Amino acid sequence: MFNDKTLVCRDCGQEFVFSANEQEFYAEKGFTNEPGRCPSCRAARKQQTRGNGGGYGRQQREMFPAVCAECGKETMVPFQPSGDKPVYCRDCFQSQRRNNW
Repeated sequence: MFNDKTLVCRDCGQEFVFSANEQEFYAEKGFTNEPGRCPSCRAARKQQTRGNGGGYGRQQREMFPAVCAECGKETMVPFQPSGDKPVYCRDCFQSQRRNNW
């Protein structure tokens, strides 16, 4: 059903073979796009994202200063506090979560 295909890597421009077995694997997983990178460029990209701490190049989350509504300690939170709801430091948040769940 599947035949080997020769594709061109979008990173290095080299030709690589997209084998019938790989195509079958892609079909079983429901993947509809052919690979755009050769195996060595895919491995290099994977290694690069691992060196970034994962997240596939995701930027580090922006943090905002806040004062904990429970203990009054200054803390950083991953959202811009609006002032209409209490904001808790990590310890107080965990405590609130344990008590309410």
